[in-house]
Amino acid sequence: MKKLLLSVLALGLSACGQQQAQIDIVQKPIVFDQQRKDLTLQYMQERYGIVQDEPTITPTMVVVHWTVIPTLEKTFDAFNPAVLPSHRDGIKAGGALNVSSQFVIDRDGTIYQFMPETTMARHVIGLNYTAIGIENIADGKTLPMTDAQLEANATLIEYLAGKYPIDYVIGHSEYQQFKGTELWKEKDDNYLTHKTDPDLAFMHKLRDRLSGLNLKPLPENK
Repeated sequence: MKKLLLSVLALGLSACGQQQAQIDIVQKPIVFDQQRKDLTLQYMQERYGIVQDEPTITPTMVVVHWTVIPTLEKTFDAFNPAVLPSHRDGIKAGGALNVSSQFVIDRDGTIYQFMPETTMARHVIGLNYTAIGIENIADGKTLPMTDAQLEANATLIEYLAGKYPIDYVIGHSEYQQFKGTELWKEKDDNYLTHKTDPDLAFMHKLRDRLSGLNLKPLPENK
């Protein structure tokens, strides 16, 4: 598998005013054919009332996840089909589009890109239209988040914040705090799932590591 090195001068500043550094990202694209494009556009219209010709997003948020799936290859296999598998009962009410994320970080900290940064992925209720997803090969139990993943998440998010106006970095478990805010666009108040990923200790460490980004505080729980 060939690595694509995304290189930016360490002292250079992006249009967003953030300093960028070198980062290694392995390109491993999942299928994004006409069927997946159509399902993504359908999801955006039905869930958010957003009508577009292309399934693009303007990222203002990064959502960090763990996969529960134990390997990168099995995660790829799960995300690769365009259509949500029949066994995903908990989220099938949200439509036929399969889940995915823009990035996946392996146990050793290697960063893989499954989708373009500005193409919508289905990974978080209510916020997909504005959120880049980062999945980590972990489950919080037999596969806890690693130090290498902490560093890789921080490096990747710093890189993304140098390209896009990233205001929030949240764990998947924190997504419901945005319900009732102007960012929340899910039209069905009953379409919610309970998430625990990643553990909050990891998120505190990650946001401490990203203190130089001047991220906005999360909304208060209501």
